Amino acid sequence: MKTVLLTGFEPFNKQSLNPAWESVRALEGWAEEGFAVNVRQLPCVFGHALDALRAALGEVRPDVVIAVGQAGGRHDITVERVAINIDDAPIADNHGIQLVDQPIATDGPAAYFATLPIKAIVHALREGGLPASVSQTAGTFVCNHLFYGLMHELRTQPATSAGFIHIPYLPQQAAQIPGAPSMALADMVEAIRIAVRTACTTEGDLREAGGKTH
Repeated sequence: MKTVLLTGFEPFNKQSLNPAWESVRALEGWAEEGFAVNVRQLPCVFGHALDALRAALGEVRPDVVIAVGQAGGRHDITVERVAINIDDAPIADNHGIQLVDQPIATDGPAAYFATLPIKAIVHALREGGLPASVSQTAGTFVCNHLFYGLMHELRTQPATSAGFIHIPYLPQQAAQIPGAPSMALADMVEAIRIAVRTACTTEGDLREAGGKTH
């Protein structure tokens, strides 16, 4: 039985909700043959997000970790390939901190790649009728901060697969931003279900083009 940890951020940037947390918390206690899911909400704050993540990793001891974040402006489910060792915030976090050109780990490499089967997840999402692509950038805000920190924590635990998925705005958020794309919560929840199933049952990854980048 594999143990899965899903994380989603609290609302940020003066929003009243975050689709990452809304989609993740819908899967609390979900289990199927071969795996069981645990979820945690993380603060959208540099440093504190990693502290909460480390605590969750210690409590859950997962075999698979999928962190989820909001990427307003993207229209599909984007499975991230790489996290880079830099914080360069376009906006302040929830503690009012706006880091500029700061390394996440002074002793860390320039980047880490996700160890999830990212192309297999994208393929499964598309087969399930959901728009999806591999993304080559997780940004430089708290999402990338968490993604990089996650991979740095797991660098000596190759048996644990991990990565990050970005999801779009919810319709009620997009309604406040003319022209912004959105996705229904039910579709986001199904996307995370598919990602978990694929991550728990796939050995290796697909060897084919991974779709458009963002």
